[in-house]
Amino acid sequence: MPARKKSSSEAITTVAARQHFSDLINRVAYGKDRILLTRRSRPLAAVVPIEDVALLEAMEDRDDLKAARAAIREAKRKGTTPWTRLKKELGLI
Repeated sequence: MPARKKSSSEAITTVAARQHFSDLINRVAYGKDRILLTRRSRPLAAVVPIEDVALLEAMEDRDDLKAARAAIREAKRKGTTPWTRLKKELGLI
């Protein structure tokens, strides 16, 4: 697998991003730059390469799976509450 270029980061205003949108997208897609969009000098959003998004989603999926497995272990250890009882306790019936 080829080595990936180290991502750089730059902050630009949303106005500048609108004015140079094509260039911004090319820098992110092909140059693997990360662009922080600001408004009134405050960070607002980021434009990142699709590989970064895929990595974030994989990390979230891994964390979700870990939490689900922990919940299943806890349910096996402590038991569960029947849905009919929960509905009654919550006033849903």
